[in-house]
Amino acid sequence: MAVVLQGVPCPADGDSSIPWWWDRLAAQANELRLAGFSAVWLPPATKGALGTQSLGYDVFDDYDLGSKDQKGSIPTRYGTREQLQRCVAVLRANGLDVYLDLVENQRITGEDLTDYTFRYKDAFGNSEGGRFEKDPTDFHPFVPEDPGVFGAPRIKEITFGPDLAPIMGQPFHHVYSGLIDSADWMTRALDIQGYRVDDCKGISTDFLYPLLTSKSMAGKFAVGEFFDGSVDILREWVFDPDGMRGRCCAYDFPTRFMLAAMCNHPGHFNMAALDHAGLAGSNPEHAVTFVENHDTDTSPNLAPIVENKALAYAYILTSEGYPCVFYRDYSLDPGCYGLKPLIDNLIWIHEKLAAGPTQERWKDSGVFAYERLGGSHLLVGLNNDPDNERKIAVDTGFGSYVELHDYTGHAGNVFTDGSGRTTITIPRNVDGGGYVAYSIHGFGGGFEIVSHPVTQVFEGARDLDIRPAIEGDAVEVCRVWCEAHTSISAKLTFDISSWTQATCITLELLNPKGAIIGSRICSHSTGPETDLEVVAKETGFYAFQVRLTGAKEEPYALTVTYLAPQVFAPNK
Repeated sequence: MAVVLQGVPCPADGDSSIPWWWDRLAAQANELRLAGFSAVWLPPATKGALGTQSLGYDVFDDYDLGSKDQKGSIPTRYGTREQLQRCVAVLRANGLDVYLDLVENQRITGEDLTDYTFRYKDAFGNSEGGRFEKDPTDFHPFVPEDPGVFGAPRIKEITFGPDLAPIMGQPFHHVYSGLIDSADWMTRALDIQGYRVDDCKGISTDFLYPLLTSKSMAGKFAVGEFFDGSVDILREWVFDPDGMRGRCCAYDFPTRFMLAAMCNHPGHFNMAALDHAGLAGSNPEHAVTFVENHDTDTSPNLAPIVENKALAYAYILTSEGYPCVFYRDYSLDPGCYGLKPLIDNLIWIHEKLAAGPTQERWKDSGVFAYERLGGSHLLVGLNNDPDNERKIAVDTGFGSYVELHDYTGHAGNVFTDGSGRTTITIPRNVDGGGYVAYSIHGFGGGFEIVSHPVTQVFEGARDLDIRPAIEGDAVEVCRVWCEAHTSISAKLTFDISSWTQATCITLELLNPKGAIIGSRICSHSTGPETDLEVVAKETGFYAFQVRLTGAKEEPYALTVTYLAPQVFAPNK
């Protein structure tokens, strides 16, 4: 069982009085895990066409995580690459998985959507030379539409920006391989456990399936935003034997639109329709359920939920599927909806009590009751009537003469009779509070934190964002935020095929005070890699740098494994 948080800031960052978003999210990591979350979905991490004003879906440079001076800033809207890496490390130290938002459909150079030529700064700040440049023949309509776009020929509902052509683009597979390579680079740079894939309706499955089965992406969790209200179409996309082949989950839009109707029209929605609703009702292992997201919350035509939202969370957090909580719904931050106390209680119920298949126990136009049959069982009742409570007698699988406790706190304890039947009272639906969740009396306890170190890869090359080793210069490769009394281990790899006997790279590790606490000299005789391991004596930033002699410039990859602190306090 698991619950994911959509970690999108609200209100939008940019306010100088609050920390950058990557730091703000890292500061909440410990609290989020103790509340029961198991994963956090990050917004797109690469530099957008509008720089710090970009939400991330207008991707500009695939190799700029907030480290190049482009589009008016070095940071993205959410912070720098270093802050992002630290955020991921702190989330992992708190036992949380990290999912990255992949935008594979479009690229944008700026506000003008007619520009199809992309050039990026290199590691030295030169205006051209950055990796994965693009030209008009990398995009539709300059080449034919890709095969494998679901339902093709597709009529674009929305223009998100210049439309990438991973299959038909020219030169052959320039975009195809470039997108796979950049996703692999980002996955390894950050140490990512899964993905949310944006706008899957616009992406060829002839590309998307290979993307999610290639290199470091293979085997990791993935969920696609296939925006469609039809369960049949959604299921066809997920399980198409010539397409996604079950590799990717999907957001359960059919259920979400049903929940919006339920919440926005109290007393005028047929609650019986919730019985095994949506993709979760038929294929829960491939369904990510949600109540709101960054699109539906702000788009009047997408039926934002304006009242009784807690009732929708009561449904997704007690039902089958993988529930996703929207940060703005959850958080107590200014500009957010502050449902944290209610959602925390429902997350606890989801993680401790909700397991196994679902058995309908009661349904009519106003009430839906169901039992989760796994573990100790969970009996849930939902009432959409804003004026009247409902009392119903239902069969259960708890057994005879068992005391049941409502773990929402909305009703008192009840007992089953000799046949396992019980009578429950579901309160009227005031502000979404028309729900109960019963299980055997006596459960308690919190959530354990199992810390994970991160292994992040820092590649230095002229066409990337970190400089290669340069003769006569100390090049800072990275800084990592490490917990005191834990190990920092590093592996430096490089190509010695063109080295002479005089060529060598020195790898140095500096503590938070700037003192060198470890070093290795790499030469032709030592081979194409070297290891360095040091125990951190204090919490803080530890910096790696390289020095080159006997050659002008050399690329490398530095793989660093370390454990971040669980508690992080950002500077304001």
